[in-house]
Amino acid sequence: MNKKQEMELTDGSKYNIISIGGRDSTLETKGIFKGFMTMGIDEIGLIMKLDKDHDDMTGKIRIVPLHAILAIDVLDAKPNSKKDDNREMPHYVG
Repeated sequence: MNKKQEMELTDGSKYNIISIGGRDSTLETKGIFKGFMTMGIDEIGLIMKLDKDHDDMTGKIRIVPLHAILAIDVLDAKPNSKKDDNREMPHYVG
């Protein structure tokens, strides 16, 4: 195996995310990963479409800030349909 296999979050995959919920609690988010979004200047969140385990919230969108994530369980991984081998890490110069 020449190329190291990398793990990445892919659009359409199903994840169970445990994140900080409150002072002494956690929040569980189970659903389909839809992408990333920026919140403000330097904060990023995961966009999740909630599944049936969330009762009346089924189908709604939840944004989970990256800094609040404690664990991610991969329930159903989809292959990355957007292969871009020439990706560069975004950076800020200023």
